[in-house]
Amino acid sequence: MPKSLVLGNGNILVGFDKFGQLRDFYFHYVGLENHVGPPLVHKIGVFTDGIFSWIDSKDWEVSVDCELDTQAGVIEAQNESLKLKIIFNDIVYNEKNILIRKVTLRNLTERPRQIEIFFNQQFEIFQAHKGDTAYFDPKDKTIIHYKGRRVFLVNVFDGEPGIKDYSIGLCGIEGKEGTFKDAEDGKLEKNPIEHGLVDSVVGVSVTVEAKKESVFYYWLTVGKSIEKVKELNQFIIDRGTESLIETTKDYWNAWVNKQNFTFYNLLPSHIDLFKKSLVILRTHADNTGPIIASGDSDLLQYERDTYSYMWPRDASICALALDKVGDHNVAKRFFECANQIITDEGYFMHKYRSDKSLGSSWHPWIKDNVPQLPIQEDETALVIWGLWQHFDLTKDLEFIEVVYNSLIKKAADFMVSYCDSETGLPKPSYDIWEMKYGISTFTSCSVYGALTAAAKFAKLLGKQKAAANYYTVAQKIKNGIFKYLYNPQSGLLYKLINFENGKMVIDETVDISSVHGLIKFRVVDIGDAKLATIFERTVQKLEVKTDVGGIARFEGDRYFTVGYEVPGNPWFNTTLWVAQYYVKKAKKEDDMKKVKDYLSWVAKYALPSGILSEQLNPYTGEQISVAPLSWSHAEYIKTVIGYLEKLEELGICKACYPLK
Repeated sequence: MPKSLVLGNGNILVGFDKFGQLRDFYFHYVGLENHVGPPLVHKIGVFTDGIFSWIDSKDWEVSVDCELDTQAGVIEAQNESLKLKIIFNDIVYNEKNILIRKVTLRNLTERPRQIEIFFNQQFEIFQAHKGDTAYFDPKDKTIIHYKGRRVFLVNVFDGEPGIKDYSIGLCGIEGKEGTFKDAEDGKLEKNPIEHGLVDSVVGVSVTVEAKKESVFYYWLTVGKSIEKVKELNQFIIDRGTESLIETTKDYWNAWVNKQNFTFYNLLPSHIDLFKKSLVILRTHADNTGPIIASGDSDLLQYERDTYSYMWPRDASICALALDKVGDHNVAKRFFECANQIITDEGYFMHKYRSDKSLGSSWHPWIKDNVPQLPIQEDETALVIWGLWQHFDLTKDLEFIEVVYNSLIKKAADFMVSYCDSETGLPKPSYDIWEMKYGISTFTSCSVYGALTAAAKFAKLLGKQKAAANYYTVAQKIKNGIFKYLYNPQSGLLYKLINFENGKMVIDETVDISSVHGLIKFRVVDIGDAKLATIFERTVQKLEVKTDVGGIARFEGDRYFTVGYEVPGNPWFNTTLWVAQYYVKKAKKEDDMKKVKDYLSWVAKYALPSGILSEQLNPYTGEQISVAPLSWSHAEYIKTVIGYLEKLEELGICKACYPLK
């Protein structure tokens, strides 16, 4: 079940499902240590007029959205048979590790009613099944879940702070389904403590007058000690929940709107998704630098792992998107992180955890008894290329000087050394999609772009010899791309090549990343006739010819693919790459119509909260795989910014993009 809402502050990241139930709670890194995760869920139930109902039952209609121009959830749940509507307004406080849910109960009947709403907490602290404890603290009337240095506090405010109805018990062990079952008769047994794999339930009883509504508040605080979460609890009581909600919304409103974009001639749906994407992308950036691919843990139910890692490639693209909207601090923290984790040899590994340690991988160190580097070289290249874009926007020469030897030179020297002397192309590594090993077109283009950027850095700092060397190797790669990776007969690029026993083995799979590499890293001029032919023929091969449309990654893509009548599922980022080509190629305003059509396509298939997944069902448009995917949001942001930059370049509007 993809996430329908994500909230965070750079220290914690929380994800809600389509019923408004908490499904992910990461602390104390974004993407690391999910203390909920599948199959656990913080269930919500209602008891009124002798009837009990869980909010994820078929009797409820639930919509999940977020407030525009800020980071705040708006979840509405209505039950026609119970004649009841519940509105949740949710925030993660931007300054401290606090989740607040403002709950509005709306009585749709003509008589006053007593309504009890139950919140169930299911934690798996440290992602380990044993040794959790939960207890009711009578001193401040809160529930504490803890294990070692991870502590969660639950509290409510319904006119006064403190939990009045509760129970604690076992969940999913010893034949116990969970203490949440205790709520189904409308009464809780008030069991005060349990250990092992435990859950807790809090009940709030509210009288709601006929056709009126009542409001109360629920919150979670998290810290590394009981003392800390109690301190946060008291902070909420002293400051007031409404004050914290409004302060948080004001902060994010200022962050979203700090640049005066005109959004010339874009539709409201384009602008709304742009602003929502900004917030969603920012929630996936840890305050220590890493930017994770996705906080959606549900993939763990179907695969061996999640996307809650930092891929240097994806993170570079996300950092550029944030740079483009003026959040240079987040981007700089990412490059500082990259400076810390690059290997002594000058390359980046497959992926990393949010604490900067090495992430899981399926890339082997040896293949057919021959040692190899288990890397995707485009990940190293994208960091250096992205760093030049960062400098181009910030002109932070002092930072560049600090990281030149330890990051730029180290990576550039590796890329120079990791080139084949005969072809001039980079040596084999895993491709952008992490599936095939060889000399891929996209990776070759990215290394060309990175070495060109490294040459600019070297020249900037007066290192002329290094600059000349990087330029020379980059030019050899460019020549090699069209000598070895281009098929003049078909007018298409090869996906990759390998050399076996002195012979070239060609993979002719048509892959959108191949032509995107030519465009993104400016291997050829955007007006080049050969590029136009390659692009048109590639898109023709990969266009999903269903009512949904969009662009597949490559021919025969079977990752989560729904049907065999299409080349693959449409992905948001690959479809946006096509839009970016039309942005770069535009010579007049009318040429941008296709760009807006693609933006409308993305907006059409986004969730109401703005969330973009990785890919879509080509027949229904349903989101597939992880949601949100940071990369999808980054590409959407960059496409909108590219559109505005082009309008300014064409003289159509004078201040479309205020950062240049």
